[in-house]
Amino acid sequence: MRERIYLCLAHMSGKEQDFIKEAFDTNWVVPMGPNVNAFEKDLEAFVNKRGDQEPLDRKVVCLSAGTAAVHLALIACGVSAGDEVLVQSFTFCASSHPITYLGATPVFIDSEKDSWNMDPGLLEDAIKDRIAKTGKKPKAIIPVALYGMPYQIDKIMEIANRYEIPVIEDGAEGFGSNFNGQALGTFGEYGVLSFNGNKMITTSGGGALICPDAEKAREILWYATQARESYPYYQHEAIGYNYRMSNICAGIGRGQMTIVDEHIAHHKHVQKLYCELLKDVKGVTMHGNPGPEYDSNFWLCAATIDPDVRVKGQENAYKQVITGAVGGAAGVTHAAATAVTDCQPNANVEAMRIALDAANIEARPLWKPMHKQPVYKNAPAYTNGVSEELFAVGICLPAGPYVTDDDVRYIVDNIKANIEA
Repeated sequence: MRERIYLCLAHMSGKEQDFIKEAFDTNWVVPMGPNVNAFEKDLEAFVNKRGDQEPLDRKVVCLSAGTAAVHLALIACGVSAGDEVLVQSFTFCASSHPITYLGATPVFIDSEKDSWNMDPGLLEDAIKDRIAKTGKKPKAIIPVALYGMPYQIDKIMEIANRYEIPVIEDGAEGFGSNFNGQALGTFGEYGVLSFNGNKMITTSGGGALICPDAEKAREILWYATQARESYPYYQHEAIGYNYRMSNICAGIGRGQMTIVDEHIAHHKHVQKLYCELLKDVKGVTMHGNPGPEYDSNFWLCAATIDPDVRVKGQENAYKQVITGAVGGAAGVTHAAATAVTDCQPNANVEAMRIALDAANIEARPLWKPMHKQPVYKNAPAYTNGVSEELFAVGICLPAGPYVTDDDVRYIVDNIKANIEA
């Protein structure tokens, strides 16, 4: 049996152990330290680049997770209990859960068909409608770089600026992605990064927040270190959080930054190879950059399978309750109550996932839209059907640093072999 091909696994540069050893040798085994400071500088240099244009001057604060970055950005934007935040529906729950941590309400915005990300037209409709219904503006807007694909940030920023609503860019999956040559996360008020174990680079677990200036970065840092005041004892005049990145994790990040450009280039290469090998497979389509201004990192390579494509075994899809994790869903402890829900991928997509899994290939469905999640059944949503349609037909294919050209050919061969003539 061939070794398992995972969606995306971290690849070490060899430098990580040097920085970690330095942390141990100097006894900096705490949630701060030289590695954290240096990693922040590396990240700032990376996100502030703009090709031939003058570089930006954004500041970066390293945190314990991308979710923590979303949470602190919301606080910095003044979000509190009773407020509303406009957030992309087609995303992972980390984009919306922090809104609820604060007692605020997520208002979900559906996607447009090109980038699969937040629809600017629906966004403006939602702003107008929420003002009419609640008498006040939403406190923030959160677009998401789904699988690394840039959102229509030019249109989103125009709308946000007109209504004077801050934008928090969730670029957790989009590290290394650009729109018109500028890094995602540097257009809005704040930008969220994630360095989870399956991201473009990893710190094993961790994230960062891109801030507009040094003053805002100091405020985020204050919140991330329990909001301690400058006394010789512990004085707290606001609620803070233990969200600072550890010096050990930052050491891993410093090593990862030495190969980040290689990782991004590899993901783009894998995407190109999938497109080439699948171009003549009727009914299977890779999702690519919608235009020249888009520059996705292709963190994951996503494909759609037309509903009329017949996949071997699809008559048996959803016949059994799944009891464990699927597609990298670590930490799953609740067994599913039923084999089906009212919003799920088509039977042929599930059959293809099962067939690839049997061939030791990890694949998974697209993110289930948040407005279709039971936990958010009462949240306002402005929908057009796009994210539900994509969820029904989409599948994510391996794209990480360990995925070779031979692996891609093997994956495509298995896709072809499981499509009935």
